[in-house]
Amino acid sequence: MPEIVIRKAEARDAETLIRLIDALAEYEQLEGPSEAAKARLIEDGFGERPRYEAYLAESDGEAVGYAITFETYSTFLAKPTLYLEDLFVLPHARRAGAGRTFFQHLARVALERGCGRIEWTVLDWNASAIRFYDSLGGQHLREWLHYRLDEGSIEDLAR
Repeated sequence: MPEIVIRKAEARDAETLIRLIDALAEYEQLEGPSEAAKARLIEDGFGERPRYEAYLAESDGEAVGYAITFETYSTFLAKPTLYLEDLFVLPHARRAGAGRTFFQHLARVALERGCGRIEWTVLDWNASAIRFYDSLGGQHLREWLHYRLDEGSIEDLAR
């Protein structure tokens, strides 16, 4: 089994990152980002004021997965939280340790930054991901309900 290496993505990796994001959309049976959204993803990840960090998993020089993170803040802990927005590994590379290697890498990042938590969400139908997160010691927070305002709702509310 080839070694999995995790590294922070750079601007030169933008095309690879977009390709992997499209693969995640296909896996989740969702429409991928539009061309305008892809341009924003590149600017927001690698521009003057990055809004997120991207990491790539590589095996034998091939990008086989990605993770996108950003920080939030816990007022009760008075510490940052490393939020994992996306974690995706291409189907042919699963079960080779990329997911665990990603989490080990992100745990080191969280410790270096003084984070009190790593948080993420998972789709309720993704049983294999849920089993994986459980195996890491992840806790399903049943008492918290996930809410969202979409763009239209934000515009309506702002009026």
